[in-house]
Amino acid sequence: MDEKFDAIVVGAGPSGNSAAYLLAKAGLKVLQIERGEYPGSKNVQGAILYSDALERVIPDFREDAPLERHIVEQQMWVLDDESYVGNTYRSAEFNKEPYNRYTIIRAQFDKWFSKKVQDAGALLICETTVSDLLMDGNRVIGIQVDREGGAVYADIVILADGVNSLLAKKAGFHPELDPKDVALAVKEIHFLPQETVQERFNIGEDEGVVIEMVGKITQGMMGTGFLYTNKESITIGVGCMLSDFKKQKTTPYALLEQMKTHPAIKPIIAGGEMKEYTAHLIPEGGYKAIPKICGDGWLMVGDAAMFVNAVHREGSNLAMTSGRLAAETVIALKEAGKEMTAANLALYREKLDDSFLMKDLKKYKNMPEILHSNPQFFTTYPELVNRAAHSMLTVDGVDKKSKEREIRGNFVGKRSLFGLMGDAFKLWRAFE
Repeated sequence: MDEKFDAIVVGAGPSGNSAAYLLAKAGLKVLQIERGEYPGSKNVQGAILYSDALERVIPDFREDAPLERHIVEQQMWVLDDESYVGNTYRSAEFNKEPYNRYTIIRAQFDKWFSKKVQDAGALLICETTVSDLLMDGNRVIGIQVDREGGAVYADIVILADGVNSLLAKKAGFHPELDPKDVALAVKEIHFLPQETVQERFNIGEDEGVVIEMVGKITQGMMGTGFLYTNKESITIGVGCMLSDFKKQKTTPYALLEQMKTHPAIKPIIAGGEMKEYTAHLIPEGGYKAIPKICGDGWLMVGDAAMFVNAVHREGSNLAMTSGRLAAETVIALKEAGKEMTAANLALYREKLDDSFLMKDLKKYKNMPEILHSNPQFFTTYPELVNRAAHSMLTVDGVDKKSKEREIRGNFVGKRSLFGLMGDAFKLWRAFE
């Protein structure tokens, strides 16, 4: 396979597909390598699709993309052991086309996206592992694959090979993953009749609901739970930082099993048939964990570049946006007749810095460190908030002013006045 391409894209997830599609559509000779049996074969679970990011790549995607439900309602739950305090946002605006967010099944969606890439003219090769980057000094000039005569050359190599990005680490572009910067998440899909899903969530035929959860379901670890509706199933999962799993000496599976027994969650999934289970790493180190993302002959996109907004649970939109901006950078340099040097490819970083992607990550740059060092946000506060709600909503002959004094006393007793003020200041600083 001793060939030369304009661009090689390693990986066929949302970031790699976005880059490969736009490059091929622009007339470049593109090779895409995927180690799975087919794109999406490693991603059986459900996910959230953000339409704006995909629309900027494929404007008419709604015509034939395999979409499950458009999301009309977002809930946020703060849980203790037996209850939750929540807020809900449901809007008729979200029920008007064009819809803003969808639930999808990744295996189906990735296959669809890959077909678009191939139709645009890219060459896709699956069940192939890239073992090394080919180098000429400090410049990447191609890849080595696990096939006979597996040297393939290109002007640019785009690394879209996921959070582990073994190629980047091997080449020294990416440091070893720090367990405090990576979450390990587990998901299950529970199949239920479509009518049952709609009745339980009070939604119409194509409408969907997302529930994000924080609190004692993560047993003091930094993490979140989630649940959302597909057409004939419910996706449920939980994820915590890898460093916390090591300290707690528990498993993601055990955490999810306990989460499913919570009184607020158990009825929602009751009667469902669990057919799919998966675990995967998510880069949640934020802005400070972003590695070097470009150099002579190479760019890095998606999870490989640590592009995940953990605060807002956004990942696929950052992946597709970074893939798009990488492709736009390469196309612009090609049209200008410029080489793929580190200096010229710095345009990619400029585009990222000017986008919502980097602005949002920069906004929350201090959040991971604050949450790591303050486990009370996942234990003490969820319990205090739930007990306060229980007290105020219980009619037992005690006047409300007395209840308020008791609630204040509980907060001060658990955290102290200075502790409460300090925690409030930390969160203010993290969100400013």
